[in-house]
Amino acid sequence: MSASSLVAETIWKEIESTRTVNDDQLWTLHFLFGKNFEGAARIVDQRGVSKISAHPSGRFIFQVTGESRRKDHYLCFAENFCACYSFFYDVVNRGEQLCCKHQLAARLAVSLGSYAEAKVSDEELAVLLSKI
Repeated sequence: MSASSLVAETIWKEIESTRTVNDDQLWTLHFLFGKNFEGAARIVDQRGVSKISAHPSGRFIFQVTGESRRKDHYLCFAENFCACYSFFYDVVNRGEQLCCKHQLAARLAVSLGSYAEAKVSDEELAVLLSKI
């Protein structure tokens, strides 16, 4: 894990413990993630993150609303994957970003406890995942 990832992880845990974010934390996250963090914060402010949990397994994935006019929805795992173009281009292919704004929005929403919840069956989650 990179030093930047370790710093970010520490901040996520601090935010999660208080369910609030202070100016120093915002500044550090913006320094680490730049414009992606700005977009993530807007998405969270607009209540654009949903956690889809499967029963009975407890597995889950996030559905994050994009910022384009089309308001596309992207399925993502906050720490490992997003189905958006930016994830593949900027994160995987070019390695210029640690993660995309949808992953950041999911992580910020979890840390703040600010997301909608949807419950589905394990079979329904499997169908969702098969479409990625």
